[in-house]
Amino acid sequence: LTMRFDTREEAESYCEREGIPYQVIEPKAPARRQKAYADNFAFQRGEPWTH
Repeated sequence: LTMRFDTREEAESYCEREGIPYQVIEPKAPARRQKAYADNFAFQRGEPWTH
């Protein structure tokens, strides 16, 4: 079961209040995709290339 809360403290207090064992997993930073210079001119680019 996965539950999401705005803050870690809210999650911990809810679980302790309800007697639910819990494990907090910190969110990971999103991985950035390395782009090549040629990607600016790719045919399948989402937006048209402009100056």
